Amino acid sequence: MATTDQLIICEHCDSVYEKVTLAKHQKTLCTRCGGVLQRYNGLTVEQRLALTFAALMLWIFANFYPVMSISLKGLKNSATLWDSVVALSLGPITFIALVAAIAMIIAPIFQLLLLIWVLGFALRHQRAPGFSFCMRWLETLRPWSMLEVCLLGAMVAVIKLAGLLDVLPGIGLFALAVLSLMMIRIAGRDIRELWDLV
Repeated sequence: MATTDQLIICEHCDSVYEKVTLAKHQKTLCTRCGGVLQRYNGLTVEQRLALTFAALMLWIFANFYPVMSISLKGLKNSATLWDSVVALSLGPITFIALVAAIAMIIAPIFQLLLLIWVLGFALRHQRAPGFSFCMRWLETLRPWSMLEVCLLGAMVAVIKLAGLLDVLPGIGLFALAVLSLMMIRIAGRDIRELWDLV
């Protein structure tokens, strides 16, 4: 019988399998439910940490620079992600503003900070203090981080408004697009392999 370190449990149906070494572009699937058990991730700890710091810089750009600027008859206005949350909170749907703030701003920054904490120690071949707590929160935050939904909404708004006003996509929109892809790469996929790295 294999040791528990070499076992992997399907998160969908709880079937137990033995881990295998994957080649590039390979993944293992559960024979019972078809869920993904493992994916090949060619990133080293150093590369993942570097990408996390780059994503943190992009988060700053996405949150503090305008996502779009609009102008009509000489009047100009620009909006950041924070402005959209504030605008939602002033209306009758304050709860939606809270959900939007969590999905677009709070969950991604907590994911990045937790990853920096865990990977910073992993770089020195140590387990970070509170490692299990951090890993559980990384898994908990993953479905709440919806940057790609925010990006899609912003792009729809730009396209819809372009017919009525002069719309100029801002630095924040481009940063948001790249950040969405990076978050999928470093935090949106399977992070369980971090347990094995440390």
